[in-house]
Amino acid sequence: MTFPDDFPIAQKWPAKDPSVLQLYSFPTPNGVKISIMLEEIGLPYEAHKVTLSDADVKSPEFLSLNPNNKIPAIIDPDGPGGEPFALWESGAILIYLAEKTGQLLPTDSAERYKVIQWLMFQMGGVGPMFGQLGFFFKFAGSAVQDPIPRDRYIAETKRLLNVIEGQLDGQDWICGTFSIADIALGGWLRALEIYGARDTVGWTGYPNTVAYLDRFLARPAVQRGLNIPPRD
Repeated sequence: MTFPDDFPIAQKWPAKDPSVLQLYSFPTPNGVKISIMLEEIGLPYEAHKVTLSDADVKSPEFLSLNPNNKIPAIIDPDGPGGEPFALWESGAILIYLAEKTGQLLPTDSAERYKVIQWLMFQMGGVGPMFGQLGFFFKFAGSAVQDPIPRDRYIAETKRLLNVIEGQLDGQDWICGTFSIADIALGGWLRALEIYGARDTVGWTGYPNTVAYLDRFLARPAVQRGLNIPPRD
């Protein structure tokens, strides 16, 4: 395959520079994982804004790249074996970019799997649970009168925050040194403020986590990546 000729997504989101990695995303907690990662590792890329509207994520062009109709997704014109390579799912993309560049994922086998463990913790726990909290606390689900789903996700968010708080005891980053696990977690911890849910989950009662998020947000690459591609 060749890029962009053999990739239908380029018909809707044409590449200005087909020689660099192409990012199809929107600045959500999942989307910014990849823009932050790319800023951290310094890999040249081009960002395309794919909104969450059906006109974008359910378009034939986007579905040709990601049949699950979710951002983010990438096309690396210089993938494995020098061939163009398409990939979706933010956790998989983080691992791929870390391995491609040799950055933010330890080479020591035991330490590597610890980072992947915490990445999976975010993918399987923090993202889904915090996302449902946002739905029932701020977005469409806030109109639901039954308190059971909202209370469930508040309680689960608190439980997950306790896990993070304990892991951060005595160290700056979730696995000791900054890694893709931190990139995965940071945007979702920030989402609690966007949802207006910090007081409800007792945010200030997790001092290690509060300081952790502050460190994360202070990184220049994070500041850049949080608004790529711009919403407007």
